[in-house]
Amino acid sequence: MDWFLLTEFSKLALKHGARLAEPGEFTKRAFLNGRIDLSQAEGVMDLIRAKTDRAMNVALGQLEGRLSKKIKVLRQELLETVAQVEVNIDYPEYDAEAMTHDLMIEKVGFVIREVDKLLETAGQGKILREGLATAIIGRPNVGKSSLMNSLVHENKAIVTDIPGTTRDTLEEYVNVRGVPLRLVDTAGIRETEDIVEKLGVERSRKALREADLILLVLNHGEELSMEDEALFEAAAGMNAVVIVNKMDTVRKINLERVEQLAAGRPLVTTAFIEDKGIDDLEAAIANLFFEGALEGEDATYVSNTRHIALLEQAKQTAQDALDATEVAMPIDLIQIDVTRTWELLGEIIGDSVQDSLIDQLFSQFCLGK
Repeated sequence: MDWFLLTEFSKLALKHGARLAEPGEFTKRAFLNGRIDLSQAEGVMDLIRAKTDRAMNVALGQLEGRLSKKIKVLRQELLETVAQVEVNIDYPEYDAEAMTHDLMIEKVGFVIREVDKLLETAGQGKILREGLATAIIGRPNVGKSSLMNSLVHENKAIVTDIPGTTRDTLEEYVNVRGVPLRLVDTAGIRETEDIVEKLGVERSRKALREADLILLVLNHGEELSMEDEALFEAAAGMNAVVIVNKMDTVRKINLERVEQLAAGRPLVTTAFIEDKGIDDLEAAIANLFFEGALEGEDATYVSNTRHIALLEQAKQTAQDALDATEVAMPIDLIQIDVTRTWELLGEIIGDSVQDSLIDQLFSQFCLGK
């Protein structure tokens, strides 16, 4: 009854001139009215989309202004540098400190070092924000679906002793020690004449090509096949964890050959049916991307692709300024790159950004917000 009344009230309000909020309108108004900056506004969207507690903490940090504060400090340093150059040029009669090449090297070098620190967090931050595209691959009936069910803690995939049960890719987000994985359980990769299974195998190969992480599953109770070795070849050069499953069966696999094919990548043994080895697998994944641990809760992560791109551009223009300073170019010419660095950093927090970009960013929000 309450929902009915609310619906009728909304209809009446719209009839008399009210309108539904546009995507991101409330956050956009907060930004336009100076209550938050653009990076904080994007933190709202990241908070809504967070898949794990860690991702939520990163988004909260951005919403609280951790990144904004660091960017503002760097912009202030650059602004003071530019102002000092301007005073030296326009008002040489004033007894102001001269902007020497040594002083320029000190100030621009400081900005580059601080930007580098932020960019060092970008890899982990982006993973926490977007998750790792993770493909589970292997021949039919090695335990791929059992692995997915073990990680999801739910029977999402059908598990049988019949090879080729999984005919399509299944997707699910899982939380592995604070790391969000976009898990894809693929059809067993093998040569087949079955039209439906063949389509599933092709989708599996596509998931493998697009994955950030490969979980390559082998059967402890079967000898290594040419198909197994082909999977190692397909995953060459990619982040991968090799899993020897069904340790409860009599060993037929050549573990020495498996270690050789793994080529230093993590190797874990499991028996998913008996829930053995999952902790070791989760530890291997965490170690592979975060060396076993994340930074402290108060760390500033850069997770947004737009921010990362702008920081990289700002670092480049700052480096251009530093290179020009070291060869003793005139200070007023070096100032151009310093000013451009200041502008690029300003785009992160919205101080110098086009209206069309603002509209595009807020259009990605859910209704209202």
